[in-house]
Amino acid sequence: MKVKFLGHAAFLITSDAGVRIITDPYKPGCFDGGIKYDRITEEADIVTISHEHDDHNETNINGNPTFIRSADVKIVKDIKFSGVDVYHDTSEGKERGKVVIFNMFIDGLNIVHLGDLGHDLSPKEIEGIGKVDVLFVPVGGYFTIDAKIADKVINVLKPKIVIPMHFKTDKCGFPIAPIDDFIRDKEVNKVDGEFEIKKDTLPANTVIYVLSSTK
Repeated sequence: MKVKFLGHAAFLITSDAGVRIITDPYKPGCFDGGIKYDRITEEADIVTISHEHDDHNETNINGNPTFIRSADVKIVKDIKFSGVDVYHDTSEGKERGKVVIFNMFIDGLNIVHLGDLGHDLSPKEIEGIGKVDVLFVPVGGYFTIDAKIADKVINVLKPKIVIPMHFKTDKCGFPIAPIDDFIRDKEVNKVDGEFEIKKDTLPANTVIYVLSSTK
């Protein structure tokens, strides 16, 4: 499969069979211009929306996609989706509501998108997520887990590949931390544009890929 970072928490994942999935697409200009990424023009067959905030729930997506918003098991275009219900804060959703962590089983890999996870994971949630091959993890803090909690989540889930998201950039005006806080003192692979992940070439130990936004 191939992965391209669109911006914020939005990625385009393309399976080996050509099925296109966009995760948590943002509405350009939402939150009084807090999100400055360009409009997503890529086509999708499937769109996952972890929660109904405007930086994660754009529906104006090309390709007439199927939208997935809940944690129940679904199979769309031969790809299995399941989820774990979590919270956007440390107060069981009282501040910012609920979030769905999505498991996407693509090309023999378990791809996990944590959405706007706002707390450390419980043993039950860890069990529900299961074995992880590729983990998309928020690291910016304030609205989500920060770099320190992200490290704890990674150490527990032990994914083969980590892709950070939801951090401050020139095109995100939110009061969140830049990627530097997460990658400090870590070895990372920086990628411009799209990169490919194959089951038979997964690393033995966790590797971090920092993707540049294409928007």
